[in-house]
Amino acid sequence: MINGKNLLTMLGLVPFPLIAMAGQPQSVQIGGFDFTPTLNVSERYDDNFRTLPNQVESAWITSVSPTFVIGTQTRNSGYQLEYAADSLTYQDHADADHVNQHFTAKSIMEFDSRNRLSWELGYHRAEETVQTAQPRENDKYTLKNASMGYSFGVLSGMNQIDLLAEYQELRYRNSGDLNADKEHDTTSFTATWFHRLGGSTRTLVEVRHSDFNYVLPGSLRDSTGDAALVGLTRDVSAKVSGSVRVGYERKNFSSAAVNDDSSPTWEVGLDWKPRTYSTFSLKASKKFEEGDDGSNTVHDTSTRLGWRHTWSPWIASEVNYRYADLQYLGINRDDKLNTYGASMIYSATRWADVTLGYQRWKNDSNDSTQTYTRNVYLLSFSLSL
Repeated sequence: MINGKNLLTMLGLVPFPLIAMAGQPQSVQIGGFDFTPTLNVSERYDDNFRTLPNQVESAWITSVSPTFVIGTQTRNSGYQLEYAADSLTYQDHADADHVNQHFTAKSIMEFDSRNRLSWELGYHRAEETVQTAQPRENDKYTLKNASMGYSFGVLSGMNQIDLLAEYQELRYRNSGDLNADKEHDTTSFTATWFHRLGGSTRTLVEVRHSDFNYVLPGSLRDSTGDAALVGLTRDVSAKVSGSVRVGYERKNFSSAAVNDDSSPTWEVGLDWKPRTYSTFSLKASKKFEEGDDGSNTVHDTSTRLGWRHTWSPWIASEVNYRYADLQYLGINRDDKLNTYGASMIYSATRWADVTLGYQRWKNDSNDSTQTYTRNVYLLSFSLSL
């Protein structure tokens, strides 16, 4: 049986990451529903928000981000509707101003101790100022997504099978044909078998299939992707928790003009908590990404290290480092991206946090037009009930 705590975790009711909110945002009852509003206001200085090697543009950026979550749950089911917006104002660069909006509806239902069904629907209307197709114009896109998952097996039992079907539709709103080559639909299926070794550790076997269909007639990027992985998972209650997956993936292109590709793949997401107030995290992956800037596909090998430490009931810190090797197949481009970050969080009260942070990106590429450095200095305020 899913208890209230597990249900909240599976639905993801907390709208802010831990670094932004020290306590759990509180909700109010409205007509039998739990209503949870939060607000994040920040001011940051970005010295290269277009990530250009030359003619660098810098700006003070004001962000106002409200989030509204309404949800309800019964003994065997939970439902959640979320709206989040982010209004970004670029001082002296009005052409970059934009508002990102996100709608998400999700639910989980437990029919009995062995059968659970979950679904999610999403609509996202957003813009990007970094790595854009046109250096002086935002990438404007709309993303629709839908997913349904089915889980068979007792959560604490020896075996469990998870099935997941997902659909995504990516469209761009730029003028003319700008970004038209990126528009595509993605259908994917994942099946995972978990077997408990004992305690908090389970083995897993996972297979995946994805179908990428591009809107542009005659696109060379139409393809299918398949992957098979094995691994281990550890429950969050353990001192070392998370999962490790390793395997092999293959990408088959519909056009005979593009060579098929295959490669080892892995996904690692681990947390180590030597103390209850200190957490070290490791995230690493090697995977195929969809092509960009004329490439057919991108080999993305990435590793991220992080450390979060709570110094007192009011003060916490976080530092992180990420290295990514991005190989663009079909064109002569190889990027080495280094990212560093640090932040301090002051929790004045349970319902208010102040964050002071810094982030640096340094991208070295054999294509001189893609080499850049970027520094962002941030001051943000997070408020909840």
